Amino acid sequence: MKVVMGPSGCGKTTLLRCLLRLEEPDYGNIYFHGKNIYDKEFTILEFRKKVWFVSSRITLCIAILTSWIILPLPYCKVFGMPGQLAREKALHELQKLDMASHSAKYPSQLSGRPATARRPGPVQWSPTQKLIIFDEPTSALDPLMTREVGMLIKQLHDNGVTILCVTHDIRLARLLSDNVTFLNHGKIRAEGAFTDLALRETDPDIHCFFSEAQR
Repeated sequence: MKVVMGPSGCGKTTLLRCLLRLEEPDYGNIYFHGKNIYDKEFTILEFRKKVWFVSSRITLCIAILTSWIILPLPYCKVFGMPGQLAREKALHELQKLDMASHSAKYPSQLSGRPATARRPGPVQWSPTQKLIIFDEPTSALDPLMTREVGMLIKQLHDNGVTILCVTHDIRLARLLSDNVTFLNHGKIRAEGAFTDLALRETDPDIHCFFSEAQR
């Protein structure tokens, strides 16, 4: 489990885009299971099958909730799961989150507790799922909802999935991991235990970030 933090514009989004092979870095390499993901010989289809991305901007989705959950399966055609079976599994996962009654709603129609539907659930569609990257998964959520989402992410990690979470949320960062990477101006400025960065870091930018975030 790795948590990445930093002020707006520090390079977090660029980092995610490079990790997802949506943008090529100016220099350096990115390795997944010992293979450079930008090599011509690298199999991108297998990479997409193993690495999932959860964005905080799910409200842009125009599909109803059940269709949104199963969309990657028939679209990518890599999981070998028939459409009907995928729908049944989507409903099963919604039931686990007590969300089955909202299956025909659009994400923009959800608020309060149903808003967790915009966030990650303990869904593992395939045993090939190795890494999930979260981008601000608790943005605009209250403390209780933040804790609930954090526990769901921890459940995924306990099930053997590697987690990379980018967040501004101090509460979520503290809940998820005691190993935090702090970015600023496109560089790693500090890395270590959460308490060390939050309470004992002498770098003025890092100290200011954690002080303001905890107000």
